[in-house]
Amino acid sequence: MSRLACMEILTPAAQHGRTLRMDIHDIARELTAALGPTLVAGLAGTKDRKLPLRWAKADGPEPRSEAANRLIFAHRQWTLLSAADGDHVARQWFIGGNPHLGESTPITAIREGRHSDVAAAVESFIAGTADA
Repeated sequence: MSRLACMEILTPAAQHGRTLRMDIHDIARELTAALGPTLVAGLAGTKDRKLPLRWAKADGPEPRSEAANRLIFAHRQWTLLSAADGDHVARQWFIGGNPHLGESTPITAIREGRHSDVAAAVESFIAGTADA
């Protein structure tokens, strides 16, 4: 399937529904595999860098509500970026300063609850109207 075909199918609304149907352990597992436990801990707002590894286990603890909401949101954005530009670019996007976020990283913006700003930055990047 071409990149354009993937982009037509994987809309923010479609990805929202897909992520909401997933178990939180699966979301944590996918994000941890993509970003690593340190970055996932950072965006979730926990100082324990090993906690995302425990969340990723099927029989592990579930994240608190605020952390779960951040994980769900981050997963949606990650999946959209990865489908559009690949895993490497998506990871770089998450950890780099972003002009749409006042040069904060998306990891920081997600932790701070600036989800609408991050979603707009993702859409702009995918549409090709942003350089970062």
